[in-house]
Amino acid sequence: MSTDPAPRPHATAEEVAAARQDPKLANVLYHDWEAGTYDDKWSISYDERCITYAADRFRYAAGDADWPYERALELGSGTGFFLLNLMQAGLAKRGSVTDLSPGMVQAALRNAEHLGLDVDGRVADAERIPYDDATFDLVVGHAVLHHIPDVELALREVLRVLKPGGRFVFAGEPTTVGDFYARRLGALTWKATTTITRLPPLQGWRRPQEELDESSRAAALEAVVDIHTFDPAQLEDTARRAGARDVRVVTEEFTAAMLGWPVRTFEAAVPPGKLGMGWAMFAYRSWQRLSWLDANVLSRVVPRGWFYNALVTGTKNP
Repeated sequence: MSTDPAPRPHATAEEVAAARQDPKLANVLYHDWEAGTYDDKWSISYDERCITYAADRFRYAAGDADWPYERALELGSGTGFFLLNLMQAGLAKRGSVTDLSPGMVQAALRNAEHLGLDVDGRVADAERIPYDDATFDLVVGHAVLHHIPDVELALREVLRVLKPGGRFVFAGEPTTVGDFYARRLGALTWKATTTITRLPPLQGWRRPQEELDESSRAAALEAVVDIHTFDPAQLEDTARRAGARDVRVVTEEFTAAMLGWPVRTFEAAVPPGKLGMGWAMFAYRSWQRLSWLDANVLSRVVPRGWFYNALVTGTKNP
């Protein structure tokens, strides 16, 4: 049973203001706030769709020659999306989840228990991982490095807790160019949706104003917790300075990100359940087609730094 701090379900305006000066406080407040609805917001599931997605991301970065790993750690686990789906795909036998947010750790452990996975969890700072040296065969993370103030220090900690020859894989990190266009597309979509749904014929498509206001306050915190964007070559250099070997950064999602960000923003702006399964399948299949285009055609001609997602992998000296 965990004795970690209890989650804080909402942040006051004063806390949001204070968090602007404290990225780690912002991370706790934002992710505690989002813990209960995070899976729905980001279309996270623990079925074949997301199992395949997580496994494909891992294989794209690092392959599957060493599967299964005996014990794996996830940093910034959130609700457990990356590690739990990877474990269901056969990646690891035992898992550990960590996050600065108590609410997220609790959500990840609930999900692991529901899935029957052997997982423990701790509230933890990625810059001071609370596990002994050489504990894990693998460390993973999804959309976490850009939240960490000192990425190089965190990667040094990752290498410390890895066994000799162990591997790390971090996926879902925003590139500098990708973040530029994705955020602007998201902001334009939010403004358009919340403006158009004021029209009387579309008012059934408008969330209550208090929910929109709360989303805007959460978005203000999100802007604080998103500390970094990455140039692929510079991210490789950071991992090498931390002491990693066999470092490699690959990128993905160009046109797929240009669709995905407006779609997710639109979904967040309308009432839950309004769009239905038909919309969900249309969005998912459209994303799949554009991802295929990105991987098989555009990756040959578009610079890797223009793609939205960066994935970095490396190993510890044997």
